[in-house]
Amino acid sequence: MKRFEDKVVWITGASSGIGEALALELAADGARLIVSARRRELLDALAARCSDPSVVSVLPMDVAETERAGEHVKDAVSRFGRVDVMVHNAGIGQRSLIVATPLEVDRRIMEVNYFGVVALTRALLPEMMLKGGGQFVVISSLAGYVGTPYRSTYSASKHALHGFFESLRGEHAKDSIDVTMVCPGFVRTDITKKAVAVSGEDPSKHTALETGLAPDAAAKKIARGIATKKREIYVGGAEVLGVYLRRYAPGLLATALKHVKTT
Repeated sequence: MKRFEDKVVWITGASSGIGEALALELAADGARLIVSARRRELLDALAARCSDPSVVSVLPMDVAETERAGEHVKDAVSRFGRVDVMVHNAGIGQRSLIVATPLEVDRRIMEVNYFGVVALTRALLPEMMLKGGGQFVVISSLAGYVGTPYRSTYSASKHALHGFFESLRGEHAKDSIDVTMVCPGFVRTDITKKAVAVSGEDPSKHTALETGLAPDAAAKKIARGIATKKREIYVGGAEVLGVYLRRYAPGLLATALKHVKTT
């Protein structure tokens, strides 16, 4: 039996990168999918590539439109009657110095990366409770543990997600609602190339992610962790050690970050 047989999985930010790769992986593993992003044409193309397009439902949306979260959840639930697994993957990156970043940029990043996630979660939570349980999968980042240069607000948004979902995990364990935090390091996606950049630099020229893990390899590891309901999943190479350095040798990590290429 496939691990996600008859499971209904909703993925935001599904049109590219980790979201796209995870959609393909979960579809092949038996999931019924709801895929969301802003551009319908990319979602339609993704659905056509899935192993069984007939069980893939396209729901275009912008997670930053938090006032429409309840409407989107109602629409999503109507597709298959429930949502078993909510994968919060939509997000935007950042490449800008703190001193050069206008407050409106900070607000935009938080609206997408944090408030958009919180709004959808609050709207979906009663549905999961009513159905007897569910699972939230949050694509955070190693930056949710380790703040690095040029990513101050991005890192803050991911730190915030950890705090919010740790609280949710404690409040709703009795409702059979699980939380899986996913912390990718360098994965070969366009998140840096499409990052908010206000310091006069072109983010597309920064290539650290090009040597990172392939999205399909990351998706396989994430899928295994979702299936076993792991609390946290670390995805990447040597950069994953940063989580353990922060925990056990924070001074050494602080020194290392002054010299490590983080772009």
